[in-house]
Amino acid sequence: MRFAFFGSDVFALPTLVALAEAGHEPVCVLTNPDRRRGRSKTLHPTPIKEEALRREVPVLQPAGRPGREEAEAIAASGAELGVVVAYGQFLTKRVREAASLGYSINLHGSLLPRWRGAAPVAYALRAGDPITGVSVQRVEKRMDAGDVFASRELPIGPEDTRGALRDRLSELGAGLVVEVVNSIAAGQAQTTPQDEAQVTLATKLSKEDSLLSLASSATDLDRTIRAFTPWPGGRLELEAGPLGLLRVRPLETSEASAPGTVLEIGAEGITVATGEGALELLEVKPAGKRGMSGRAYANGRRLSAGDTL
Repeated sequence: MRFAFFGSDVFALPTLVALAEAGHEPVCVLTNPDRRRGRSKTLHPTPIKEEALRREVPVLQPAGRPGREEAEAIAASGAELGVVVAYGQFLTKRVREAASLGYSINLHGSLLPRWRGAAPVAYALRAGDPITGVSVQRVEKRMDAGDVFASRELPIGPEDTRGALRDRLSELGAGLVVEVVNSIAAGQAQTTPQDEAQVTLATKLSKEDSLLSLASSATDLDRTIRAFTPWPGGRLELEAGPLGLLRVRPLETSEASAPGTVLEIGAEGITVATGEGALELLEVKPAGKRGMSGRAYANGRRLSAGDTL
């Protein structure tokens, strides 16, 4: 099939590549504008633009929501279908129906209707879901509410971070999108409406979400830190200054100590009491410094068992 591709984040890259390698033809790509990065403020294209240019596919980069001009370009390109993956912009009816079949499909990083929204992987991890997955749905006006073509499950590991899990989901999703597009091309695609009673929401994360409290349980802290890695991260506001938590391990303990009390300085990290259980800080990042082991941080502050972190 000839398709218009909407994507900006690296999560979308495997799908664009997989569709093209499966014989489907990208005839135009819509992606976010180039952004300035680093100290030099050099403009950098999205990974989707880079791949499109490598394949000599026309690229459109509207500064905001695509509109009439982009819809007309999609129609003129001969696209039969729109394919949306981590694009980052709302699609109006005119745009999502611009391809000749009159609709677009979207790859979403959850098992819809669970975790509709911008941060499904983070919310699945933070909630302690044992399984997540990907879904391919029809794009409608309401975010992630369209009928589902297909879904595929993926177990969540005990040490999975948001970044690692997103990488696996992006590869899994790429194969699923190819299957769905193949079925659409063959005229065999079927959809299932979502059960609105089962909807949960995964709203956009912010830097403010990174602030944690040791009054929470060790299990919740571990899940949240993994959910927020690599962004927005997890941090504690301590008297000694902000402390980023890069890697931790939840532990059970029978000791009844106030949250933040240092329980042990081990070979790898520093174990502290939480609201329920204990948390071993294996890798941390003090403000303005590089990441270091919890043990190195404890040595630097000359902490001992019984001290307050």
